[in-house]
Amino acid sequence: MEEKAEGMLSPYRVLDLTDEKGLLCGKLLGDLGADVIKIERPGGDSTRDIGPYYHDEPDPEKSLLWFAFNTSKRGITLDIETADGQDVFKRLAGSADFILESFPPGYMDGLGLGYSDMEKVNPGIIFVSITPFGQTGPHKDFKSPEIVSWAMGGFMSARGDVDRPPIRISHHSQTYLHAAIEGGVGAMLALYDRWATGEGQHVDVSIQDSAGRGTVPVGWALTKTSASGPVAQPGTAGLRTTYTWPCKDGYILFFYATGGQARRVSRPLVEWMEEEGMSDEFLSGIDWGTFDLRQTTQETVDRMTDTTKKFFMSHTKAELFEGAVKRRILLYPVSTMKDILESPQLAARDFWRQVEHPELDTTITYPGAFATASGTPLQLSRRAPLIGEHNGEVYQELGLSSEEILTLKQAGVI
Repeated sequence: MEEKAEGMLSPYRVLDLTDEKGLLCGKLLGDLGADVIKIERPGGDSTRDIGPYYHDEPDPEKSLLWFAFNTSKRGITLDIETADGQDVFKRLAGSADFILESFPPGYMDGLGLGYSDMEKVNPGIIFVSITPFGQTGPHKDFKSPEIVSWAMGGFMSARGDVDRPPIRISHHSQTYLHAAIEGGVGAMLALYDRWATGEGQHVDVSIQDSAGRGTVPVGWALTKTSASGPVAQPGTAGLRTTYTWPCKDGYILFFYATGGQARRVSRPLVEWMEEEGMSDEFLSGIDWGTFDLRQTTQETVDRMTDTTKKFFMSHTKAELFEGAVKRRILLYPVSTMKDILESPQLAARDFWRQVEHPELDTTITYPGAFATASGTPLQLSRRAPLIGEHNGEVYQELGLSSEEILTLKQAGVI
């Protein structure tokens, strides 16, 4: 896949120096049509060593994380810690519109490649820094693996079982993705401002800030699953209530509403259970017009849960979802990756894209671009680059001769 039709950002060039903290930012700009050049150290970027790997074969050219977050980018190698590398980088920056970096605060300044240096080379440059705590404040120089950002940003406090310590969820680093997206938003706002002023600026993204803005403080909005049964969560007035329920072939999300919503949300499910002879006298006897969890007991909640669990376990996700739509019940299937791949809704929107990997002699299914646009469609223009794959192409565009490129390679600069 080497399509490169005109996109929203096709006139613009991005130099992407980020690691896993910011890779998604460059990918989003690339999907929008920008010419994104991923710059790696000679030998390959450290994020290539993050698994999982294609066919579980550890290899810097087979990292699925690298595949996922570097589509729509070209790739070069360059050692910016050398004098020659810094000179080459400045030449690249002279024709660029954006620089994305996620080094510790002060690192780029120490190389003479910080924003104050780059704006002298290119006054219109938009310099996006994505770091754990931002460029200022008492924590700016603190080290912070993603679990620290997860905890200090507030995400962790609402995750986990009520009788255990808070946890970090997901194999991949969610707070990094939030920050990378905000880096993309900041870059676009700075570009809009540049149209008016002609000047670039430094966009400072703190991962902790991003996590804090993205935290969901409402406990009932969080769902968890358990292989042994429905998962109880802290509910109203300290009650353990259930939101994620097992069914025949997986899990569904449903919660008994309280107060004014009980009649609209809860009663239709009980009526459905009555139709199939699966309710009981206790559940059918509840007055949903006055029922309020704040005024009930844990024993009542447990009796409701036992009966409801038996009903859900007698149906598949598809049966429950179809019946819920028919009866206008707030009930949703918990989708597995297989469910998502086979989703008719996603298929109708052409969400999944086949991307060719000639080096693997195969194609791989990827999620498509993050949005659709009628005039300038977003797209995955190419697979993630191999190490130094576009060195010759990019450096020749910069005006370097074949001899100069060879000399830089022999010196370990590229």
